Amino acid sequence: MSTNTLSAVLEKLIQRLCLKDFPCGYGTWRRTKDSTDGAETEETDALLDLLSCPHSPWRHDETWSPQALTLRQLAVLTPERLHADFIYSYFTTLRIVNQSVSVIDDGLLKFSKLEELVLSVNKISKIPAENLPSTLKILELRDNRVLALDSLTSCLPPGLQYLGLGSNSLGSPEDVCHLTGTTWPQLVCLDLSDCEFQDQRALLDALSTLSCLRTLVLEGNPFTLTPSYPGFTIDHLPHLSCLDAAWISSEERHLFRGFAEMTDLIVNWASATVSVGKVRGIPDPSTSVDENAPDFPVITYGYFITYGFLSHQTVDLKFSDSKCDAAYATEANVNLQSNKNSEKESPEPDTQDVMVHTKETSHDTAHVSRHSTLKLTWSESMDFSDTLTYTVGDLGGLKKFFNQGLYLMIQEEKVLWWPTVSDEDPVAKPSRTVKEKNGRKEKETPIKSGSTKDKSKDKKKKSVPELVQDAPIRRTLGSVHVPLQSLVKGSQKVNVLCDLGALHTETEVEAQTQKVEKDLVKKIIEDKKKEDKESKRRGGSGTKQKSTAALKGKGKGRKECEVDADDSVSIQLEPVTVELSVELEKWRSAAEAHHLLPTHQTSVSQQSDPS
Repeated sequence: MSTNTLSAVLEKLIQRLCLKDFPCGYGTWRRTKDSTDGAETEETDALLDLLSCPHSPWRHDETWSPQALTLRQLAVLTPERLHADFIYSYFTTLRIVNQSVSVIDDGLLKFSKLEELVLSVNKISKIPAENLPSTLKILELRDNRVLALDSLTSCLPPGLQYLGLGSNSLGSPEDVCHLTGTTWPQLVCLDLSDCEFQDQRALLDALSTLSCLRTLVLEGNPFTLTPSYPGFTIDHLPHLSCLDAAWISSEERHLFRGFAEMTDLIVNWASATVSVGKVRGIPDPSTSVDENAPDFPVITYGYFITYGFLSHQTVDLKFSDSKCDAAYATEANVNLQSNKNSEKESPEPDTQDVMVHTKETSHDTAHVSRHSTLKLTWSESMDFSDTLTYTVGDLGGLKKFFNQGLYLMIQEEKVLWWPTVSDEDPVAKPSRTVKEKNGRKEKETPIKSGSTKDKSKDKKKKSVPELVQDAPIRRTLGSVHVPLQSLVKGSQKVNVLCDLGALHTETEVEAQTQKVEKDLVKKIIEDKKKEDKESKRRGGSGTKQKSTAALKGKGKGRKECEVDADDSVSIQLEPVTVELSVELEKWRSAAEAHHLLPTHQTSVSQQSDPS
């Protein structure tokens, strides 16, 4: 793989400034004291205007350094000063963003007065400290491929005040050991956002040795999902002024006072509450029921919501039954606390749990297990009021899950109910019709002859017959993806109204198709009558041609009817919406943490012992 060094990129950018070409540098275009006036020469002010005029072809927007424009101006005013050493020493800020830089070579040392170096969104994996100018005060390395800090902690610039390491694959215990005051004595601002730090206590113990640290960015790390964040951070770093781009108030200091001393409050799990509220917009399935339909079967409809959420388990290699593992993950490693009696259904046969292997051991797996709410009968507004609290120990897996988002589905369950079959009153389902029995004996029927009078008497005596149900018929009415990235970025709650669009029930579609067919037949009959009348008036001439034209127009009429029908349905139907919220638990004070922790410890101990 070819390497793209930083010095090579900088040389190309400097060459693009055209410091020796018109209107910069020396040339016949410059008017001097000894030169004669002529059309080919320009005043110095006119040459400077060509560098800054918005419509000038010689104007360059060089965002990679604020010194680029002033250097071009110097090339017009005093071109004799622009030797190589002067140019390199002139730059104090370099911002090389998204230039595919992979190596910081020693060519950077030529920039002897460099104070700010921004190398965001590149391909840098190692930062050799010996190739950094000693004058450097700001170093930004966000969104690179940095895997370790060992190459950055030797021969560091002594005056470095800002270090940006966000969105890199950092988080090992070795990386934590390098983030100390011995390595960074003058560091004032540190950005470690969107990394993979999970041990909150170890990281903050190291950062507490940075005596000059005042601004810290940690959002996006797995441990920030725990309820003890940010309370432990604020109390453990008393000199900190700003955390995650927000100023720390004196009131927060007071609320979290003593948090750092309560070591049992530092937890390595997260607690998220998922709430499903009202659902609106589902079409009424009873609107298109045929009035002439037989009494049986009785059809009922139920509606419920399903979604997947992360649970965690440790797989024992002695057991190979994935269904048992999934059940253990659901029952032992997810704390489900419901405001109402909720129904936990097993996944359908075609539904599988999603497994993600964690970094620690191949035995630890994260499962996205499915939860189903209670079934409700249809109404214009169905309030499920389903609230579950999940306690998850795999913080890294939870971060990935939030970044991927949650998938929510609306399910419809259709059930056919039939009268019970007994010896005295045998009633057969349509699945065992006369036609099926005629295949074996033509004269055999579900009901014996001569029993009509007896049955009429039984009907008067009997009350409503007992019903039995067929296997439920389930179908997905709609699904939606709910983004949850904001929970990783520092937000505590996601409250969203999911829009699944307009839905059509099966009965609506069938009824609409029948209506279109009836309208089409009616139109054809009317057209035929008109043609017959006209043919009689004209003596039968041209009948065949017109009937042929009518047949050709059938397809067109059919399409027009279908379009009109679809338009009418789309206007009447409302979009289906689902109220959903996902909230992370965050302790707002040391007293609240001390009060709530015992409850969580009890639930966690119950998870560790499923029996």
